[in-house]
Amino acid sequence: MIHLGLDTCVVIDFLIDRKPFSREVAELFELSQKGKAKLYITAVSYNNTYYIIRKLMNHQAAVKTLRHLHVISETVETTNEAIHDSLNSGYSDFEDAVTLHSMMTNKKISGFVTRNTKDFKKSKIPVMTPHQAIGLFKV
Repeated sequence: MIHLGLDTCVVIDFLIDRKPFSREVAELFELSQKGKAKLYITAVSYNNTYYIIRKLMNHQAAVKTLRHLHVISETVETTNEAIHDSLNSGYSDFEDAVTLHSMMTNKKISGFVTRNTKDFKKSKIPVMTPHQAIGLFKV
């Protein structure tokens, strides 16, 4: 089983079926359902995801969507260590830094999936697009 952290952007792609990006992220969730992958989302991503999807649906529908997400993925906490490392990381986007450093506190996670790989050049774990992540399962 491959353990992958998901960036907020790919989570939102999946939840609101944002074309053309949602197809490949949906494949990752299918691989998770088949027991071939374990997908992780940071606790902070729930806040940011709610903020975006709430603009497209009412509160009850947004919470229902997040409940489903919570069932099909694992949540990674944002620890004091992750905040410390984020503050000292040199990342220009603090949200990206917190997401990545939160993922890195979980030693099971072997890669981070995002559409914005260029934003994570300093990562100590492999960063890949959804397309590249799917390729890991075709080896």
